[in-house]
Amino acid sequence: MLTSWVQQCAFEPPVLSVAIKQGRPVIPWLTGGSPFTLNILDDSQTDMVAHFGRGFALGEPAFEDVEIQRPPDGALVLAEALAYLQCTVEKCFPIGDHQLILASVTGGRLLGEGQPMVHIRKSGMHY
Repeated sequence: MLTSWVQQCAFEPPVLSVAIKQGRPVIPWLTGGSPFTLNILDDSQTDMVAHFGRGFALGEPAFEDVEIQRPPDGALVLAEALAYLQCTVEKCFPIGDHQLILASVTGGRLLGEGQPMVHIRKSGMHY
């Protein structure tokens, strides 16, 4: 799954807002208390954006041909990610054509050096 945007919205405790396009099959899994891992890609990893951007049906092998790791903390991590954050869903809000998820950050790790991927559109009105 690829998020539309991620933004820090609190420091204590650290909380993120994550937006996911409505209709993504993973949304029903993201309810209060659900854990998830936010993998942060390097700015050169456009192949990962193409792979995960199309979305996957539940039960479809989303990680086929993608190297993953499962560190001792239990998070499913993309081996090539720049970093990852372990998160827990606090609340979800349907907002227009997206689902806004507020999630507490419970852990994470820097895995490499580089520049995180940031996408800035000329217009915020479309992708």
